[in-house]
Amino acid sequence: MSYTNSVLKMIEEKYSYQPLFVQAVKEVLHSLEPAIKANEAAYKQNAILERMVEPDRQIVFRVPWVDDKGQAHVNVGYRVQYNNSIGPYKGGMRFHPSVSLGEIKFLGFEQCFKNSLTGLPMGGGKGGADFDPKGKSEQEIFRFCQSFLMELFRHVGADIDVPAGDIGVGAREIGYMYGTYKKITRLPEGWITGKGLDYGGSLIRKQATGFGLVYLVQAMLQEQGTCFKGKTVVVSGSGNVAIYAAQKAMEFGGKVVAMSDSSGWIYDKDGVDLKLVQEIKEVKRARLSEYVKTRKSAEYHDDGKVDSLRLWSVKCDVALPCATQNDIHLAHAKELIKNGVLAVGEGANMPTTIDACNAFLATKKVLFAPGKAANAGGVATSGLEMTQNSMRLSWTEKEVDEKLLAIMNNIYKNMSTTAKNFKDPINFILGANIAGFEKLARAMLAHGVQ
Repeated sequence: MSYTNSVLKMIEEKYSYQPLFVQAVKEVLHSLEPAIKANEAAYKQNAILERMVEPDRQIVFRVPWVDDKGQAHVNVGYRVQYNNSIGPYKGGMRFHPSVSLGEIKFLGFEQCFKNSLTGLPMGGGKGGADFDPKGKSEQEIFRFCQSFLMELFRHVGADIDVPAGDIGVGAREIGYMYGTYKKITRLPEGWITGKGLDYGGSLIRKQATGFGLVYLVQAMLQEQGTCFKGKTVVVSGSGNVAIYAAQKAMEFGGKVVAMSDSSGWIYDKDGVDLKLVQEIKEVKRARLSEYVKTRKSAEYHDDGKVDSLRLWSVKCDVALPCATQNDIHLAHAKELIKNGVLAVGEGANMPTTIDACNAFLATKKVLFAPGKAANAGGVATSGLEMTQNSMRLSWTEKEVDEKLLAIMNNIYKNMSTTAKNFKDPINFILGANIAGFEKLARAMLAHGVQ
């Protein structure tokens, strides 16, 4: 049995109750096989893979808080500090009822490779809580964030662990946590990113993941002699990543015809009215079903079933899954391939199942950009925010955007070059995983067994 397969078997047996984590490890280890074989003795002797798949520490804590009626509640908080070989732990925090240790481990594991690919000195981590901000009052959210930070502050810091926002954690939640941290520690430092512009935040941060996704897909298309101009685009999701990916795709000449939320999806043959989507999702906080009340030519499909084709049945040149994990299943991939999709760029974390990824790769024609490369723009700009905080200055929107574009182009270059070096030129899953892995492995070997 090969070294990678023995480690994978260990993970499958040990963590069978954490399917998302096992899926993430399986996807990475399978693609690392060619790189591992080239230096297997050294990697095995130093237990590089075992140390890479096991986090440095897993912090689990209770979060008691009181609602507006005086009733006490208890949620569970998590912070998984995965690997700091190349810099402080870095990764978002997610507030959602579905959050579990297995989900946080999957996201933290992915974050290690993503952060490595950015070229910035950032390690990998992730956190969150099984708390749902929806339907809560401002004071309830404040009290929860304050209680969450009363424990978390012991484990984070500008040079130790720098969290950020994620699902359910936006500017409001980050502001409450930053204020609590500063009150406890008396340190007005950049220990968290995604902050407001008035207290250390960076321009472009909100748009960064979506913009970065399109920058990388554009570079991928350009190497094949084409671009977004004149292409039909389908985007799943309607949050920050989806909205700003759609915006940048349109700026590059693409035509976005479909978007979705957790209840259904819209198809607009004339091109999605993005300002209307933003008004519905960001101002009214409503469902996309509202869209067809204004755009009579559009269609709304109340269809969120996993086993249905959903918006992936819409014929498109470029597919950008920007919603959540396991959004594209094998049936969706087959439909996209049948309809002639040219490129798929993952805006979310692991939105494509392993079977679906393999189907895209098997065509030898579909350009597939994995999330750890394609959606790295968010954490890259968080890294730029950390730099601005350390330097006690703020860059202009143009400066940040130019740096983001350069980072995404460099990620694509490294991913593409690595894939070519391993004789599989458009296998960007292999290219991204190996490029991220090799930097991490070199740092871990240099530090000794720690």
